[in-house]
Amino acid sequence: MTPRIAVLASGAGSNLQALLDAVSDGRLDAEIVGVIVNRPDAYALQRARANGIPTAFLDLRPYLDASDEPVQARRRYDADLAAIASRRRPDLVVLAGWMHLLTMEFLGCFPGRVMNLHPALPGEFPGAHAIDDAWHAHFSDGLDRTGVMVHLVPDEGVDNGPVLATRVVPIRADDDRESLEARIHAVEHDLLVRTVAEFLERA
Repeated sequence: MTPRIAVLASGAGSNLQALLDAVSDGRLDAEIVGVIVNRPDAYALQRARANGIPTAFLDLRPYLDASDEPVQARRRYDADLAAIASRRRPDLVVLAGWMHLLTMEFLGCFPGRVMNLHPALPGEFPGAHAIDDAWHAHFSDGLDRTGVMVHLVPDEGVDNGPVLATRVVPIRADDDRESLEARIHAVEHDLLVRTVAEFLERA
């Protein structure tokens, strides 16, 4: 049976597009069965719809507005998010630019099956601003390389789950912030596809 992938995204969805392209040209033997976004203007929605993939939008803000306890609100949100994802019966959930930390209310529903892509090497620059942090470290400390990793998300830690793959991205003398980001994204697209394919082959 063809493996089923659900994708969670918050923005442009270029890594989603890399997966879609890999499925289309046969590099990835899988089916993307659903795309969930947490921002209504996420372009990932358009990419999914253009490929006939079911989509869903779930906004965290109403959950936070309805509660004085942010932690509990996030857990209720994640429980509903998990319910939406579970309807697609995924073999793997890929976080492709998903900009919310997930609680165990979500992660516990897909043990060993949530994969994240992060634009930094293991132990370096966790969080949402990894590329900016690497760029600043280049100027302040002479950092001459950053990288990309793909890892599993077993718990609520930030970008520190079991590492599946990494790749170094040099910071060149002629780089600017935009050129570095463009090369990081190119590496992301290739590394994510390769890692997902290898993960599903072993599953």
